[in-house]
Amino acid sequence: MLTKRIIPCLDVDAGRVVKGISFIEIRDAGDPVQLATYYDAEGADELVLLDITASSDSREIMVNVVREVAERLFIPFTVGGGMRSVGDVRRMLEAGADKVSLNTAAVQNPDLVSEASDHFGAQCIVVAIDATAARPGDTRVICDDITLALDDDSRWEVYIHGGRTPTGIDALKWAIRANDLGAGELLVTSMDTDGHQTGYDLDMIRQISERVTIPVIASGGAGSPDHFLEALDYGKADAVLAASVFHFGTYRVRDIKDYLSENGTPVRPTE
Repeated sequence: MLTKRIIPCLDVDAGRVVKGISFIEIRDAGDPVQLATYYDAEGADELVLLDITASSDSREIMVNVVREVAERLFIPFTVGGGMRSVGDVRRMLEAGADKVSLNTAAVQNPDLVSEASDHFGAQCIVVAIDATAARPGDTRVICDDITLALDDDSRWEVYIHGGRTPTGIDALKWAIRANDLGAGELLVTSMDTDGHQTGYDLDMIRQISERVTIPVIASGGAGSPDHFLEALDYGKADAVLAASVFHFGTYRVRDIKDYLSENGTPVRPTE
């Protein structure tokens, strides 16, 4: 049986790790290289580094961060934020990242997913999906692609630009499309639960997991060990990502792994 992965997430803004609630109320959480090294030693299975500002200036800072992290890390790590072309993807992979995460650019130019997958292999390409509940009666953005557009049965809408821009795209439909385009993995974040530490959006994670053939990483809302277990069990996720509970010392990676192991979930043991 494949082991489930525990993945700390480092949201990087101008070279510092930050963390917010529902994508706002941002506060400082430390140095990315130091935190990455710490989580490696703690037994994390992978890391995700997300450049949440993704301006041209911050992207240069991010390349330097990636190089420093790659020199010290012995576990795989994914980098996301601001990559808009195959050339951008190549630059991050050459800097030392094992995978890249595409979000806004993938929605705006879906061919980028297939092009990057063809160039570097699906194992290097993660499509990140930020979504929030689609509420009946809300004013909706009109999606040009009717095969992806929200309909009366839609429950979650995809947002881009760091959760600031609605797209009118159904999250389940987009997950299936990303799978078909050649993504090797999906990173699915609930904007409604992100940072609240009240648990993952289990229904969204489960419905996406049941509809795709690639691994799904659950993100947004971890606050206790049972939340991780629920996402992996009921949610059928292949991995769980968290930030706040790790950055601010609520739990250690080994605490989560011990709890999962005690409850019958296979994980890579910490040393």
